[in-house]
Amino acid sequence: MIELLDKKHNRQDFDCGKELLNNYLKNQAGQDVKRKLSACFVLVEMETNNIKGYYTLSNNSIPLSNFPEHIQKKLPKSYVSIPTSLLGRLAIDTKFQGKGIGKILLIDALKRSYEISKEIGSFAVVVDPIDEEAEMFYAKYDFIKLPDSGKMFMATKTLKELFD
Repeated sequence: MIELLDKKHNRQDFDCGKELLNNYLKNQAGQDVKRKLSACFVLVEMETNNIKGYYTLSNNSIPLSNFPEHIQKKLPKSYVSIPTSLLGRLAIDTKFQGKGIGKILLIDALKRSYEISKEIGSFAVVVDPIDEEAEMFYAKYDFIKLPDSGKMFMATKTLKELFD
């Protein structure tokens, strides 16, 4: 079951093989949730409350000039920044990698972002892949690279086609 991170979840045993993502979950995620800087969703083992994987979502904006030109032409020039949702982190514990959990968490994050976009403006879901492996993961699910940045995005219009 995917749920919001809280004190009952065992964070200390989590290891995705990337120290930055491990440290975030163990030391910062709880504070970010309390401060409303991001929401952290976890997939847990029911018996142990061990975290199999997690992702974070928050509000974001991307300068209009960062989008490909064909997309810029479709958006109002009065918007200097375009509202988006940020899928900030996504990590799977090494014990569960290669079992499709990344895909499950990604779909959950995209569906949740789409549902929220019905009530709060969000043109796209943006990711900032931590490395080449993460970039390949998102590319596999048709995320589009933003020119001149390492970021990638999927338009909310695409999510509408997927989830409606």
